[in-house]
Amino acid sequence: MSEHRRKPPQPQGGGRAAARRAAQQPPGRRAAPARGTSAGSAADPHSGGGEERVYGSRAEARRAAQRGGRRRGAEAAAGAAGGRAARSVQPGKKRLIDYPRHNKDGWRRWVPSWKLVTGSFLGFAATVLGASTVVYSMVEVPEAVKIATAQNNVYLYADGSQMAATGGEINRQILDFKQIPEDMQNAVVSAENKTFWKDKGVDPKGIGRAFYNMAMGEQTQGGSTITQQYVKNAMLDDQSQTVSRKAKELFISLKAGFEEDKEDVMAGYLNTSYYGRGAYGIQAAARTYYEKDAKDLNASECAFLAALLKGATYYDPAGSVDIDPRATPAANTAAVTKRWQWILDEMVKDGHLEASERAKYTKFPMPVAPKKQARLSGQVGYMVDLAKAYVINNNDVGITAKKLAQGGYTIKTTFEKPKVDALKAAVEKVEKANIDPKERPDTDTHVQFGGASVNPKTGAIVAIYGGSDATKHFTNNADQTGAQVGSTFKPFVLAAAMEHGVRDPGSGPEQGPDQRRTVDPDKTIYNGKNKLKIKRYDGSVWHNEEGKEWLQVNDGDQDYGDINLREAMIHSANSPFVQLGMDVGIDKVRETAIQAGLRKESLVEGDVPSFSIGISDPSAIRMAGAYATFAANGKQRDPFSVTEVSKRGNVIFKHEATTKQAFSSAIASNVTDVLRDVVEDPEGTGNNAAIQGRQVAGKTGTTDGNKSAWFVGYTPQLATAIDMYRMDDNAENKNRKFLEMFGTGGQKKIHGSSFPSEIWQKYMSTALKGAEVIPFPEPEELEADTVYGGGAESPEPTPSDSPSPTPSPSESESPSPTPSPSESSKPAEPSCGPFDWDCNNDDGGQNGGQDGGQDGGQDGGGGTDTGGTDTGGTDDGGTTTGGTSPSPPTAGTTNGNGNGGANGGWFGGTEG
Repeated sequence: MSEHRRKPPQPQGGGRAAARRAAQQPPGRRAAPARGTSAGSAADPHSGGGEERVYGSRAEARRAAQRGGRRRGAEAAAGAAGGRAARSVQPGKKRLIDYPRHNKDGWRRWVPSWKLVTGSFLGFAATVLGASTVVYSMVEVPEAVKIATAQNNVYLYADGSQMAATGGEINRQILDFKQIPEDMQNAVVSAENKTFWKDKGVDPKGIGRAFYNMAMGEQTQGGSTITQQYVKNAMLDDQSQTVSRKAKELFISLKAGFEEDKEDVMAGYLNTSYYGRGAYGIQAAARTYYEKDAKDLNASECAFLAALLKGATYYDPAGSVDIDPRATPAANTAAVTKRWQWILDEMVKDGHLEASERAKYTKFPMPVAPKKQARLSGQVGYMVDLAKAYVINNNDVGITAKKLAQGGYTIKTTFEKPKVDALKAAVEKVEKANIDPKERPDTDTHVQFGGASVNPKTGAIVAIYGGSDATKHFTNNADQTGAQVGSTFKPFVLAAAMEHGVRDPGSGPEQGPDQRRTVDPDKTIYNGKNKLKIKRYDGSVWHNEEGKEWLQVNDGDQDYGDINLREAMIHSANSPFVQLGMDVGIDKVRETAIQAGLRKESLVEGDVPSFSIGISDPSAIRMAGAYATFAANGKQRDPFSVTEVSKRGNVIFKHEATTKQAFSSAIASNVTDVLRDVVEDPEGTGNNAAIQGRQVAGKTGTTDGNKSAWFVGYTPQLATAIDMYRMDDNAENKNRKFLEMFGTGGQKKIHGSSFPSEIWQKYMSTALKGAEVIPFPEPEELEADTVYGGGAESPEPTPSDSPSPTPSPSESESPSPTPSPSESSKPAEPSCGPFDWDCNNDDGGQNGGQDGGQDGGQDGGGGTDTGGTDTGGTDDGGTTTGGTSPSPPTAGTTNGNGNGGANGGWFGGTEG
């Protein structure tokens, strides 16, 4: 062999393995070059520079042969064949994720390896864990959504029963955890989530157990934990069943389970869950189903309420056929009884209830029947408005109107439902029997009644009548309406006279007790003349701003002559009380009325004569409260309508009664004794109010022009005011005013002694039925002088009548013979007393007073100026008659200004 013969290429970098592979190649074939080497050799000058190119196809090899000759072409072809052989056995580059598998053929290429499966699982788990960690760190437990915290205000009657739930669309009152009974907590834990106190908001085992029990048809615990249900109810306003919402619920539940206190979660769950019948939360449910507070529920009742959480539609014994025809009362009762028993048994099994206690609950605790949704119709709306106003204006804990509107308060009122119903029934009975707008459209339309009843011992308002329906008649007739009170004001004049006494005509207007003469209703005699000319305390004739005098009219132009104050009250004579008020001082009469309990702002400000006969317009509530001061023997207590306010089960406001001694017991007992005669005397105007077997004190009142009529009276236990008037009920009518009641109810004229006293009697007879019969205290002796006023003639003095030459307080104590202003410049008649300013005075031709209230008042009895004399308004609705004068008549009718608030004459007389 020539030394110049070319050696076969040596393996480069392939090592022994490469050599072995070359040796194993079949003859005539070249081995494929080792990885990393070329097919040629540097020793071969024909190799193209030391590196031989590897050709990848037959076409390429042929081209190479054509370029390099037969031998080189053959060698190239052999190299190409070797390359194809090499590719058929050598694996390609392996990828990071070996799928499809690189070294498998056919279907095996598509079967993942165990390494791939394991790696994928671990990667997925890591990804999920990482994402969950990020989401968990980012998610926040949200504040409860508005629907979960929206609450209403619950108003209760005095006995604790529910009057109304209002102020919000949701019937819910939130309780603190400590206010929720432990039995209720245990019932829901045993029924819904046994691991509640231990789990972290989610219980996978519980979910699995729920599915299993459901498949087996057994009683089930809820699959979701209490925390999850709370999150769903309170924190997620989206209640859809989507995956995203479920995921959100899961993450929030986990975080709430870790971060929220379990007691807060439990309280939140029970306060936001729906129990059926429109009740959200345990407190509303307790009230709705058992008419009691949640804290008073027993274990049996708690088990029933816990059963409702599974779905009130199918577990309320009352049934829900309007939702599902299958949810009949019978079917629901059977279902809830079974679940109730199961929950109690589970509570025993879980150690939450003693077996001995469980043994007591053998009978299903049937709840009360469903009631119609609380509305503000009838009297409820009026009572709610009064209670709401009282809370806002009298609390010292910051309950504003805005806060009250947000709800959540439980307000216990003073209203006693039996008395409210009795007052409503009394009004409706009298109204139905007498008022007929169809029969008498001109006189019986727009008739209104109002009333209020107060407990004298406490000041609590126990009943009101605000009108026919709070949703139709919006003005509360028990509150201030503008209706003048008429002669029901006279008891305050009498009390003022006994308290302060009449002034000395010879002294200044401001006088102390030493200058005044005290008054006794039996010893004080006043002139009861019709059209009595009214004078100031010093004897000078009273004139109004227009210079006119005042002639006071009695009802029906009745003349009573000289009459004591008791008789004047019995007959409701106006003249004596108008003049008495002037002698005492209108300011003192006003002060006394306020002491009794009337509001200053409800009293007319002007010191006019007719102030004493009721041209002011206090409310029925305040009139009842003021008369209650007499009933309580002089102790005054402001009327109130709320005893306490609670929030979250805690009392945050409590009414604290304040008692003032407005009058001495002597004054109060004597006023009461006189008002008893108004009812008990055969001639008394209040006869219709008498209650057989009980002592009653009261007073009638009818105002100028017959625009309103009242009866206010009391027993030792109850003071009640009833008013009646006519006014258009349409609030859009801008010209509404009080209308006359002549002919109303088929009667010639409405007096306080007619329909108002009849209503009063019917109501009080029912309200006091079964109550103890308590007598009034005997009237105490008053240290009073015998007083003659208003021109009343005193008897001629006898030696026995005047044992001492000491002058009376009305006489001048000065040694000077100068006569006092009260003495006449003419020789005095022997029969005239020192206070008899009208003695022998001729009324004729005097321009006396005003006709029906400042020249007739706005509505009341416009009198006619005849010969320059005006007369006062009427009493008991009496007609106004022009005075006469011997001077030539000056024709003309005057209509003066009235009290705008009440549409009655400022100076118009009133009746009794």
